[in-house]
Amino acid sequence: MATTYQHIASNTRKTWGLVLLFPVVFALLSAMLIGGVLFFTGAGVEGGCSINGEPCSPVTSGLIASGFGAVVVALVSWVLASVWMAVSYFFGDKWLLSGAGAVPVTERDFPEIYRLAENLCISRGLPVPRVFLVQDDSLNAFATGRDPKHASLVLTTGIVKKLERAELEGVIAHELSHIENRDIRLMLICVAGIAFFTFAGEILVRSGGRSKKGGAPLLVIGLVFLLYGYLFAPLIRLALSRRREYQADASAALMTRNPAALASALRKISRDSRVEVLDKHSSMAAMCIASPLEKGKAWLSNLTATHPPITQRIAALEEMDRGF
Repeated sequence: MATTYQHIASNTRKTWGLVLLFPVVFALLSAMLIGGVLFFTGAGVEGGCSINGEPCSPVTSGLIASGFGAVVVALVSWVLASVWMAVSYFFGDKWLLSGAGAVPVTERDFPEIYRLAENLCISRGLPVPRVFLVQDDSLNAFATGRDPKHASLVLTTGIVKKLERAELEGVIAHELSHIENRDIRLMLICVAGIAFFTFAGEILVRSGGRSKKGGAPLLVIGLVFLLYGYLFAPLIRLALSRRREYQADASAALMTRNPAALASALRKISRDSRVEVLDKHSSMAAMCIASPLEKGKAWLSNLTATHPPITQRIAALEEMDRGF
């Protein structure tokens, strides 16, 4: 079994690989689609072209135009996507917290949560994260941030009210494990990137559809964004593997020395994990301890990365409990 430090090093490599993979894949996709449009429409180079004094054929002209267009599109889209990923790295957690409707709370407001988090952080040598609550009676939680020094722990009001102390400690330990392993940075980049492309794609498609003149380019670019955001980017996220949830469960069990408590918490969470405010932010589902989407949309969450079946996670924790 890999050590915590090995997981941290692995996630650091994956983070930088993801930062590069997002813009590279987007640039290639943009270049191929827009270059293909130029080629098959036979779009020529301004002023025409000639070979040995003879005018270029439509196919040759289309090849030149598509090649030139592909290079330009690839360079521009790579630069824009890279800038966005850099911005997401530093400010993405604030956008995610805002999208979830998370409200910061103080130690005076919820001393029990802070005591649990503080004790667990001391045992792992971690700084205590900022604590946020989402006003929802369901049971769910997630952590976000670019590193342990800039981490945030988010809990629903329902999970605070309905779980026993030991169960809540197990949930907090699970999220702290994501913080310690730098999973939060990995998913922050991924979620922020997907959100940008889907949001921008929808705006461009609507703008292109409403424009009577010159709307075709916006429509094509918007479709590229949507195709990337809904298909290719989630596949990148899927490649990150669901093993991170098993690892966080195992780390939490070792941290609290009470696997049964986390198993009990997961059992309760599975009965009511939907967070209504996240229905419109399905890309955030992978960050939560269990899928926060309504049942009708859960297939999308399962398709694009998230968690292994909660029954399997409970079984793994119960097996660990027998070993203590």
